[in-house]
Amino acid sequence: MGFNNPAMPWKELEGHLSGRRATGRVDGSPSWNAGGDGPAWSRKRQPYEPDPSVPTLRPGSVGVPYAELHCHSNFSFLDGASHPEELAEEAARLGLEALALTDHDGLYGVVRFAEAARAVGLPTVFGAEITLAGGAADLTRVARSEADTQRQVTRGRTPPVPQPDPHGDHLLVLADGPAGYGTLSRALSLGHLAGEKGAPRFTLPDLASVGAGTWWVLTGCRKGSVPAALAEEGPAGARRELRRLIDAFGADRVMVELWDHGDPLDSHRNDALAELAMREGLGVVATNNVHYATPARRPLATALAAVRSRRSLDELDPWLPAASLAHLRSGAEQARRFARYPGAVERAAELGRALAFDLSLVAPNLPPFPCPDGLTEMEYLRQVVEAGARRRYGERHQHPKAWQVIDHELTVIEGLGFPGYFLVVWDIVEFCRRADIFCQGRGSAANSAACYALGITKADAVSLGLLFERFLSPERDGPPDIDLDIESDRREEVIQYVY
Repeated sequence: MGFNNPAMPWKELEGHLSGRRATGRVDGSPSWNAGGDGPAWSRKRQPYEPDPSVPTLRPGSVGVPYAELHCHSNFSFLDGASHPEELAEEAARLGLEALALTDHDGLYGVVRFAEAARAVGLPTVFGAEITLAGGAADLTRVARSEADTQRQVTRGRTPPVPQPDPHGDHLLVLADGPAGYGTLSRALSLGHLAGEKGAPRFTLPDLASVGAGTWWVLTGCRKGSVPAALAEEGPAGARRELRRLIDAFGADRVMVELWDHGDPLDSHRNDALAELAMREGLGVVATNNVHYATPARRPLATALAAVRSRRSLDELDPWLPAASLAHLRSGAEQARRFARYPGAVERAAELGRALAFDLSLVAPNLPPFPCPDGLTEMEYLRQVVEAGARRRYGERHQHPKAWQVIDHELTVIEGLGFPGYFLVVWDIVEFCRRADIFCQGRGSAANSAACYALGITKADAVSLGLLFERFLSPERDGPPDIDLDIESDRREEVIQYVY
């Protein structure tokens, strides 16, 4: 941009040139993504702002309650075709009781999803569709595929092109509250550590050992072990796979999932699954196995499928669904489609309400600080702060103003429940001092006389008249921000100490 041009950010210029405003929604441009995700636009993603022009319904205000429990965003790479924000907005517009985000093998989109859902008043459920390694039904399909390829080679024919889908049975898991979210996070982390980049390794016994009792498990889509075995081996194979899930997670934690995308065989499959559920004494739950928010996103989903399978759209056409039906639906529409399975839609709403929680409830707490002599964290913090204050200011009668500030700050720290946080930072600084590593606190922490007494900062907040509330105040959420500058050549020593 020229020297004489006004100071206009690139995102604003792009908005004008494309007919969009950076903060509004002209031609369907979402305010939360006006500049895209590229780092050229901003180092920090724009905060989500709901579109005031799109009406939303209050959950429970529609005639048929329903919660969608199987939904992929574009964080399911080359599979989902809608941003988490789009899904939350559409679910709120439809008046759903809750929406579950169940991306493949991870929780990548949950923060953006939770932020948008909170803004539009949508209850949130968190889960994942996990790819199992070496499932029985999957091994059968692999063996049949290899045998067919070998027969083609023996007959002198060119082997068929591999199927678009990678091998692996799917398991749909829904976290039961914050405790279930914690165990699901752990299970996903362990699976990624056990595999390699882009190819995590999950087994049913490993997942059950971590999540049994804290998750709900659905039989999933066509790649779930139960529906896949039904298609490959018939009811006997499906029943075997269902019993494996029951043995792993318990009959009180497994539900049979039904979905209908308009395929001619969907009704036959759902009938067989519903009968299987009845024989095993399990509930059936309706989902729509969602891959995009609205039907208009279907062309994008098709293009993503072509890229995933490394085929042209013409080559992929025989594998594509006949219609654009993998979108979010209202309870009334689902009730019509699943009328022959009484309770399936209502059960989805019940389960969604039961599992929904706000993601802010799982904010991690610091581990307890090891305090000597049976002291509490606050008692120990008060002890080390007062010892430091005596070194800095002398006894109480020598500098009463400083001690008044110290007492006030300790009262605020105790009231907000942050003594352990200050002890952790103090401990890091003490390690640096003992190891002769340059370390100094900076930023708003310099406003704290307690930080000065602890040796975290070098500025005397009392004599400089600095405002403590700029650093820590009861009106602010979350722990204070204490930044430490550590000399670069020895920073790894400090990282290893913290670890």
